[in-house]
Amino acid sequence: MKRLILALILLLLILHQDIWWWDRIDPVILGFMPIGLAFHVFLSILTAVVYWLAVKYWWPNDVDVADHEAAAPRNSGAEL
Repeated sequence: MKRLILALILLLLILHQDIWWWDRIDPVILGFMPIGLAFHVFLSILTAVVYWLAVKYWWPNDVDVADHEAAAPRNSGAEL
């Protein structure tokens, strides 16, 4: 799965350089959005999905677990 995520990230990096729609306005998507802007909306959604997958499958399991000492309340010695 890690290789697939790396390949998707590389694909996102390549697709981000959309030189094929730099100077085009037509076709207009949904009646108001130029094709280049619509492509970047799609690319942003795809990027969010890919990075969600990266967090789901690459995030270490023990990072979010707090140590017992860090989780226990500290007594400063001062009384209120």
